[in-house]
Amino acid sequence: MFTGIITDMGEILDLDQRGDLRVRIGTRYDVGGIDMGASIACDGVCLTVVGLGQGNTGWFQAEVSAETISKTNLGEWQVGKRINLERPLRVGDELGGHIVSGHVDGVAQVVGMRDEGDSTRVTFRAPQTLARFIAPKGSVALNGTSLTVNEVNDCEFGINFIPHTKQHTTWGEVSVGDLANLEIDTMARYVARLREWE
Repeated sequence: MFTGIITDMGEILDLDQRGDLRVRIGTRYDVGGIDMGASIACDGVCLTVVGLGQGNTGWFQAEVSAETISKTNLGEWQVGKRINLERPLRVGDELGGHIVSGHVDGVAQVVGMRDEGDSTRVTFRAPQTLARFIAPKGSVALNGTSLTVNEVNDCEFGINFIPHTKQHTTWGEVSVGDLANLEIDTMARYVARLREWE
């Protein structure tokens, strides 16, 4: 379980396709404090640590299945790409974002960007099947970041990125056409499911 508050920006150090994709990710986390089998959200995707090591920087390895690649933007990862990282929520931690599972529902595409003062308003297009779960002033996780939706227009929705978010996550590097891992709010999913039974 995660909160969508990014605590590190990792870097893809190596990609090795051998059955499943094996990825090595550089991190500022103290890898001595990471257990084998631990979960880390990588651009919003909950991945299991299968290897750890030190070099010029600490790193961990994870295996990515074809199923995960088919539902996320991980198939576009390249060596050198920076990604958002978050360690799991621990009992007693502050819940600063919203409850995020790390189980990505699909991808949203960046279809527009404009500066508003020091912030950047980004417009995303969600898949039709997921758009009904996105509401103004509701929460979504995009590339693992807990964000508040500003407005919704059919399948498109807007997010305002403040300078702090752009500086401390990979959202400062976003471009039109980029694909983002989208996890809808768990509460929205359950409310919609309950309404089906009315």
